[in-house]
Amino acid sequence: MALAEFYPLVKSAHVGLVLASGSLFATRSVAMLAGSTFGMRAPVRYLSYAIDTALLGAALLLVAILQLNPFATPWLAAKLTLLVAYIALGSLGLKRARTRARRIAAFAGALLCFAMMYAIARRHDPLGFLHILVGQ
Repeated sequence: MALAEFYPLVKSAHVGLVLASGSLFATRSVAMLAGSTFGMRAPVRYLSYAIDTALLGAALLLVAILQLNPFATPWLAAKLTLLVAYIALGSLGLKRARTRARRIAAFAGALLCFAMMYAIARRHDPLGFLHILVGQ
């Protein structure tokens, strides 16, 4: 069977994993801000790693199925750039930022990156929801 036959399944898995990953990150963030250790417990961290690994696998399969060059496709390049920022800000928010204010700022930045990646994916436009600001 051709890989393209699996597109609907892979896309559905990707979307579901995006929602699971974002929801778990938001839950861990709220827990950390509330002073709970829940977000850093081993089972929760390992679940996060498993979801994100499966998400990466689904993303790579979609790129292969659709024969996209992530660096030559502007909306995909924008998503990848935001993904790097999301990971860095998420790491700051969950464990590296030293003050509560910096953690909150990092969480807010990470969630903004997540929302922008979602908007870009929905529109296939590197401006995502910023199209509203520029009048497109």
